[in-house]
Amino acid sequence: MGKTTFLLVDISNTFTKIATATRERLGPTHRLPTAGLSAAAVRRIVKSSGARQAVVASVVPAAHERIRPALPAGYIEVGPSAAGGLVIDYPSPKNIGADRLANALACATLYGKPAVVVDFGTAVTFDVISPQGAYIGGVIAPGLGMMAEYLHSRTALLPLIELGQPPRAVGRSTREAMLSGAVHGYRGLVVEILRQIRKEAFPGRRPAIIATGGDARLIGGSLGLFDRIDPHLTLRGLLLIARH
Repeated sequence: MGKTTFLLVDISNTFTKIATATRERLGPTHRLPTAGLSAAAVRRIVKSSGARQAVVASVVPAAHERIRPALPAGYIEVGPSAAGGLVIDYPSPKNIGADRLANALACATLYGKPAVVVDFGTAVTFDVISPQGAYIGGVIAPGLGMMAEYLHSRTALLPLIELGQPPRAVGRSTREAMLSGAVHGYRGLVVEILRQIRKEAFPGRRPAIIATGGDARLIGGSLGLFDRIDPHLTLRGLLLIARH
């Protein structure tokens, strides 16, 4: 890959992605459960890669604090003042998640503008980039896994299901019925939110619509709505911030 320059760290609620990179491209990516993230694990990656600079996007402050001692000195924390030159047209920039800023920057730089980024994670976020390339806001909704877990935790008899493509719309078992409701219902949520965003923010225009996150292919693969599914979009944004 060439000489490693950067360590890119995306700390999300469920999983943390850590990638090494040169200025030109991403290298190997490690996917670790955020709940068990430790300084020792990060230190091993830093040592084996030889990375001397790091960029961190975190939405889990406690996990960020745990690994802080293992990061190279002088690392960058993504935020409104360290967003790779992304223009932010938003009333409270400090309240925008670091991952959302990285996604918006990567989308505007790599896939054009106007655009909408849909990140299917623990929560699903919709982030909107104006025709001028500015971040202007978005939508936050419960993630697919969160919805399935809520059904299980708030009922006496419904099981915790493993998510996947439903075999049919009309379930022939409790599991199939829950799976159909979760996946098909979630696709409906995505379609309607995107319809409202396009109607309000881009009347008469067709924005680029880019998907990322763990459930992107399951939910978005059959919708025909997305111009691209990019599982490494956040890390690509972090690399752009590192270069900047």
